Amino acid sequence: MQLTASATGRTAPRDPDGMAVASFVLGLLGLLVLNVFLGPVAITLAVVALWRGTRRPGRAWLGLGLGIADLVVLVTLVQLDSTVSWSL
Repeated sequence: MQLTASATGRTAPRDPDGMAVASFVLGLLGLLVLNVFLGPVAITLAVVALWRGTRRPGRAWLGLGLGIADLVVLVTLVQLDSTVSWSL
């Protein structure tokens, strides 16, 4: 009698691919809002996805580039406005 389900290994190959897509989406979203949080998360997910050998390296590289662009936009806005917060 078997009480537990057998391991299928179905999620293991998809994890790096999901990280690559999540990195791309978070990096893209980070250009619009919360770039101080989403930029580093996108960079981290992209690096981990590339390190684990994703089948979607293009999306991981795009996520990495967009995460870096998020931080560049943040630094540019801070330098131009001399503040971290948005002022209306």
